[in-house]
Amino acid sequence: MLALAIGFCLPHAVAVAKESQPNFVIIFTDDQGYGDLSCFGGKHVSTPRIDQMAAEGSRLTSFYVAAPVCTPSRAALMTGCYPKRIDMATGSNFGVLLAGDTKGLNPDEITIAEVLKKAGYRTAIFGKWHLGDQPEFLPTKQGFDKYFGIPFSHDIHPFHPRQDRFKFPPLALLKDETVIEMDPDADFLTKRITDHAVSFIEKNKDEPFFLYVPHPIPHKPLHVSPPFMKGVATEVTDKLKNENDSIDYKTRDRLFRQAIDEIDWSVGQILDTLTKQGLDENTLVIFTSDNGPAVGSAGPLRGRKGSTFEGGMRESTVIRWPGKIPAGKSNDELMTSMDLLPTFANLAGAKIPTDRVIDGKDIWPTLTGKAETPHEAFFYHRGNSLNAVRSGKWKLHANNGKPTQLYDLQSDIGEKKNVIKSNPDVARRLNGHLKAFAKDIADNSRPAAFIKNPKPLSK
Repeated sequence: MLALAIGFCLPHAVAVAKESQPNFVIIFTDDQGYGDLSCFGGKHVSTPRIDQMAAEGSRLTSFYVAAPVCTPSRAALMTGCYPKRIDMATGSNFGVLLAGDTKGLNPDEITIAEVLKKAGYRTAIFGKWHLGDQPEFLPTKQGFDKYFGIPFSHDIHPFHPRQDRFKFPPLALLKDETVIEMDPDADFLTKRITDHAVSFIEKNKDEPFFLYVPHPIPHKPLHVSPPFMKGVATEVTDKLKNENDSIDYKTRDRLFRQAIDEIDWSVGQILDTLTKQGLDENTLVIFTSDNGPAVGSAGPLRGRKGSTFEGGMRESTVIRWPGKIPAGKSNDELMTSMDLLPTFANLAGAKIPTDRVIDGKDIWPTLTGKAETPHEAFFYHRGNSLNAVRSGKWKLHANNGKPTQLYDLQSDIGEKKNVIKSNPDVARRLNGHLKAFAKDIADNSRPAAFIKNPKPLSK
């Protein structure tokens, strides 16, 4: 009888465990600035669905990514580590990974997808990967069950405007590990990615899932599908009809509002699907971007993409989980994309690696308003260069280890008034953080992976 009782109870216990595990959705856009949401003050865009998400959840106004460009920012999100710690601060010979790069995220790294997969989650990525395009580096080798998307930015293609410097092969579109198209019509990428995300939610509604949606847009060149081209000036549409074997980047910059319209639509599709499938109250959804703007607006922040001023790394971020995340609130505590791995692991009952340094912290108490930031300091890198540190309200910039600028972000979010001369003790304390962190990285870093004779992807 005892054996029978145990056999009867186990499936029920598993079911209860799965019911208690929340779903996670990360929507991660490309090159969207701090001012590029209307709920963050943007007047040049309209984002009603993301604004609704903010009203039903929280705006995170001091949320940072770990780098001001694509590859290192995404490496940090996936691993919970500063990019330099895992040797992913740059590509092999450029600021980001390029087509047929010898370098990629080391398969020995443990990603957020792998952490959750071990806890019974279904995992998927639909969109832009940018952590290595060789077979050894694809998402399916890093914990993702499903993949549909492009291996890097959609401007890494034969139509790149710097033909004098770059000779890129055709852009590949992949499904799992198979190239299914070459040079896909980029006008439809946002829609196709969204369709895959919706289908994944529908198919996995009875299992806990982790869905990562890294949209290629609004990275240049801007593309939108036909339904979102309504109202575009005839002058713009006429020029685009004449692109032929080239891409008119400058004209496409004028599609920024429409590109954000389609991103907002995509967010709405995902949220509506969660509601229809009865998953709304058991799903945490976070919307953010990989770095500051190239075309859009950093709002009140100084700097843009590529900069370690706030505009390059502080992101307009919205998080929603009905009944768990305070509704209609703004949260100005310092949090980072690296924190998502340990936070999700805690909520899922999963284990994080204990054999390596993880820089992210569990921010669940901070998200719910029960605790202040767990970060004593946050560090800003541009490539492998350690350029700045924030601690509390203070931010110190340094050049080759020498402090140069100090800002009080609480009263000067735009980093306009350098107060280093009047606050020498603060500058000294923050410079101590920089020195200690540089030593920690030197003593506790891990290598990226490299392969010989990489080949561009082809069908």
